[in-house]
Amino acid sequence: MLEGVNITKHFGGLTALKNVNFNIKKGEILGLIGPNGAGKTTLFNIISGVIKPTAGTVKFQDVNITGQPPHKICKMGIARTFQIVQPFLNMSVLENVMVGLLYGRRSMSILEARKEALNILDFLGIKEKSMVPAGKLTLIERRILELARALATDPKLILLDEVLAGLNPSETMKAINIVKKLRDEQGITVFWIEHVMRAIMTAADRIIVLHYGEKIAEGTPREVAGNLKVIEAYLGKKYVS
Repeated sequence: MLEGVNITKHFGGLTALKNVNFNIKKGEILGLIGPNGAGKTTLFNIISGVIKPTAGTVKFQDVNITGQPPHKICKMGIARTFQIVQPFLNMSVLENVMVGLLYGRRSMSILEARKEALNILDFLGIKEKSMVPAGKLTLIERRILELARALATDPKLILLDEVLAGLNPSETMKAINIVKKLRDEQGITVFWIEHVMRAIMTAADRIIVLHYGEKIAEGTPREVAGNLKVIEAYLGKKYVS
């Protein structure tokens, strides 16, 4: 469904990504992990059109989308969330989701957008917050709203960037269940950056590991957890036996 070939990105003299190859199948949850500064968000920025790669190609459903602007990539069916959620704070939760609907892949009226926004909020379990200003939401509620706005664009694939950051254990479990629902009930393919290892190891079908801009491992959660390069990248050489 999504493929990257030899993705490379230089920022001046800094190489953020070097010849990274990846692919994700329809209906899959693919995890993307690595230490801070590994290049994970840079890769998402390239896929979603925020920045252009120095070299390499990104294809979505066999269409070359390399260097396309974000709004065009979104209308093709790729949505994303961000590490730092930034809703329209003075607008209601409902209005925030309606914005995504009105500027997403589908054409609809204000009334149709309102109805669909309520359906999305109901699916994500925060319909009762629909009339609350986004600025008054808790962190977990803001992260769910971020998901709702991404869903509003009617994506085929969604890029999740650390949706569990800052959440407590019960909130983390709630968010994991929501991610699984996106795939299992909505049929949305998920590419997921995450630092909460227990979560990504539980939910992902496969995992890719980046370190200093290079892919050092790929496989099932069990295979990645036992990979010596991954252990060294996270814990240091003294933990590699």
